[in-house]
Amino acid sequence: MRKKKHMPNRRRGEVALQLGSTRYTLCLTLGALAELEDAFGVQDLNALTERFGTGCLSSRDLLTLLGVALRGGQTLSDAEVASLPLHEGIEPVAAALADLLVMTFGGGEASPNPR
Repeated sequence: MRKKKHMPNRRRGEVALQLGSTRYTLCLTLGALAELEDAFGVQDLNALTERFGTGCLSSRDLLTLLGVALRGGQTLSDAEVASLPLHEGIEPVAAALADLLVMTFGGGEASPNPR
C-alpha cells in the first residue's frame, strides 16, 4: 500500500486517519462523489447529503465510504481497504469519515483534531 507522507490539507478537504502504525489521507474528490452516488443508487448530491445526514450507516456503508475516501487520497483497492486493521475499533474510522462528510457537505464544524 502506498502511504501519503504529507499532512492532510483541510482546505482541500483532506482528513487524516491513523490505523495501527499507518496514517492515511481521506479525501472526497468530484470523482469520488460520483462513485458514491453510483454506489448508493442516488441521482445527485442532495440525495447523497440526505442519506449521510440520517446518521444511520451500516458497516457496508462505512466500508464503501472509506474505500472511496481512501481512493481520493491515495490508491488502494477494495480488497486492501477491507483488510485494513481496526486495532482501535471502528470509532476512529467512523470519526474520520464523519469529519470528512461534514467538511464535504457542511452541516457543522469539523473537529479541530482529526484522528
